[in-house]
Amino acid sequence: MAEEAVRTGWFNKDHPRYKWVALSNTTLGILMATINGSIVLISLPAIFTGIKLNPLEPGNTSYLLWMLMGYILVTAVLVVSFGRLGDIYGRVRIYNLGFVIFTLAAIALFFDPFTSGAGALWLIGWRVVQAVGGSMLFANSTAILTDAFPANRRGMALGINQIAAIAGTFFGLIIGGVLAEIDWRAVFFVSVPFGVLGTIWSYKSLHEVGARGTGKVDWPGNIVFGVGLTALLAGITYGIQPYGDSNTGWGNPWVLAGIIGGIILLVFFVFLELRVAEPMFNMRLFRIRAFAGGNLAALLASVGRGGLQFMLIIWLQGIWLPLHGYSYESTPLWAGIYLLPLTIGFLVAGPISGTLSDRFGARLLSTTGLLLVAATFIALLLIPVDFQYWAFAIITFLNGIGSGMFAAPNRTAIMNSVPATQRGAASGMSGTFQNAGNSLSIGIFFSLMISGLAATLPAALRSGLTAHGVAAATANGVAATPPVGSLFAAFLGYNPIQSLLGPKVLGTLNPADASALTGKEFFPHLIAAPFHSGLIIVFVAAAIMSVVGAIASLSSGGKYVHVDTTEIEQPAAALSKA
Repeated sequence: MAEEAVRTGWFNKDHPRYKWVALSNTTLGILMATINGSIVLISLPAIFTGIKLNPLEPGNTSYLLWMLMGYILVTAVLVVSFGRLGDIYGRVRIYNLGFVIFTLAAIALFFDPFTSGAGALWLIGWRVVQAVGGSMLFANSTAILTDAFPANRRGMALGINQIAAIAGTFFGLIIGGVLAEIDWRAVFFVSVPFGVLGTIWSYKSLHEVGARGTGKVDWPGNIVFGVGLTALLAGITYGIQPYGDSNTGWGNPWVLAGIIGGIILLVFFVFLELRVAEPMFNMRLFRIRAFAGGNLAALLASVGRGGLQFMLIIWLQGIWLPLHGYSYESTPLWAGIYLLPLTIGFLVAGPISGTLSDRFGARLLSTTGLLLVAATFIALLLIPVDFQYWAFAIITFLNGIGSGMFAAPNRTAIMNSVPATQRGAASGMSGTFQNAGNSLSIGIFFSLMISGLAATLPAALRSGLTAHGVAAATANGVAATPPVGSLFAAFLGYNPIQSLLGPKVLGTLNPADASALTGKEFFPHLIAAPFHSGLIIVFVAAAIMSVVGAIASLSSGGKYVHVDTTEIEQPAAALSKA
């Protein structure tokens, strides 16, 4: 009996139900990686206050952008490389190392010894290191599960894992909001005990069960891909910063150089990988219909989901919550709480749809899911800016249902379609599409929202300020301020008008006007109509992306599981079976 208890312990590599041990551990790993991608979004005000830095001052904008984007960008760039390294050297080995790096970085973040710019650079630097560990976890978790589970149970397992990945981005909002109320360092420390547990657990219990590829590291491919994708995503991210007289930075030569140069390098990467004997990523995998269509749909869905997340946060924090009596400082926490229906929808639909995809395939579920997501984007435009919460909760819940219906079956179809020796690289490429979509969503949707606000917000701001005693010259100057400042202020839980006017201007007004301008209702009423104009542009674009993603899912073919009877150099056989 004693020997049996030892053999069946969770910290044992010979566990008779190893696949469930692998599912539990990788779900913990992917939750940690994705929660930390979003946990700082809500807690940024507390973090910047803790290091004594105002992120809205012009010279500090880069700190803000890299705190927002550094983790996501690095993860998007590295997951393919670490997935391929997992194929060559062992997926469990790379995954376990990811736990170690992730946990050490979390400890370093907690002990930030600096303040001001130096404190921000410490956090940004160690967030980048943490993203390296997160990339290792993200890239190899689904490959480990695909190895551990038989084809007829993968949908359920990958469904749980994929929904953990997506739900983690929303759990991060809630956890960050709660911990930021306690202490900003707690936002980083929360990962430490789970990281230590996960590290010990993974080293004690996980082992290689899948086929391992051969070959050496394709350094030229890794470098070209990394530099190209970094330049592209960084260029798009910096496109939301004002440049010269423009409200955005799309005319900035450095932004254009990053975007154009990044695209050229990525195109060169494709040609390079087609000619290298042992490529970082076998581009011929895209000849498999389920793999190509699934990744295209995943990219579009990820862009739409990221845009939804950021727009709903601004909507709640900048307008709805202040109108309903919440102080600006408390809105980050409550925004996460009021978005719970979205997360619940993910958690309900993901495992169920993953299990159903084992039996019926992914096409119907993933296509229907994205069409439901598109419908909810349109539904969000039909409710007023000061909505009844029950209507908002139903729509966001249905959005979560649709995303869950899509995500789990789609990831299962992608992983089932590739040879066993390519699962790490395929998982990494799929992760790149998902994480790059999150990164792209900020640049794309913030720019679209800024374009919508720029047409109507200045006039509304000018008239509102002068009506409350602000001098015309001052009001004109504030109205000419790029809308991104107001968006970032609302996003960070600051009072936008107080940030725009500053204490000197407010000090010249009579107390009644100053109180009205900085109260809970002035800015929400002021921005409601301009915000809705921008929201129309954003959500119509997101709905179109979702419909195109649904078409890609529909064209991906029926249920297909790769059987390793042919070499990857001949994927036409796989294509004909799809």
